[in-house]
Amino acid sequence: MDARDKQLLRSLRLELCTEVLVDGLVIQYLYQEGILTDSHVQEIKSQTTSQRKTMMLLDILPTRGPKAFDAFLDSLQEFPWVKEKLMMKRKEMTVQDPADVTEIAPRILKTSPTDQQLNKLARRLGPEWEHIVLCLGLSHTDIYRCKVNHPHNLQSQIVAAFVLWRQRLGKKATIQNLQASLMAEEVDPSVIQYMLE
Repeated sequence: MDARDKQLLRSLRLELCTEVLVDGLVIQYLYQEGILTDSHVQEIKSQTTSQRKTMMLLDILPTRGPKAFDAFLDSLQEFPWVKEKLMMKRKEMTVQDPADVTEIAPRILKTSPTDQQLNKLARRLGPEWEHIVLCLGLSHTDIYRCKVNHPHNLQSQIVAAFVLWRQRLGKKATIQNLQASLMAEEVDPSVIQYMLE
């Protein structure tokens, strides 16, 4: 899924949770089209409320490849108003050309991110955070510990992982390394700009 579509899903997350009921045809259609696996369907169905089911689906979708967003649009037959809104918003959004992004000063790139910056970054990241911290050198065990230590708060899990990275690498934990791993995971460049504001 491209950066624009990930950003779009993130920006409309709460609205989608109140409007889309994934209990019906949405999940079955995405399963039929190979976007969701058996374990994804079970994970979504195991959630206690419709809103949590939709949130789980919105967490999974960005990780399911380039066809995921269009398949999600196709699955919204029962919700034509939502599909229309997503398509309108998608047209409005233009992915920033990397040339448009303001350059970050080299002295800033060589510094370590502050707690405040890591908090701001965590607010903007979704499920891709795990791949980002793996790129930075943390292990799956580290990620598991962060999840166990903060079971009910995704933002706290993300911040804990970044703080662990910063502690381990010390002065080598730079904004430049962070930017490189965000780019490797195709995170929208505006996310790092927001973090540095």
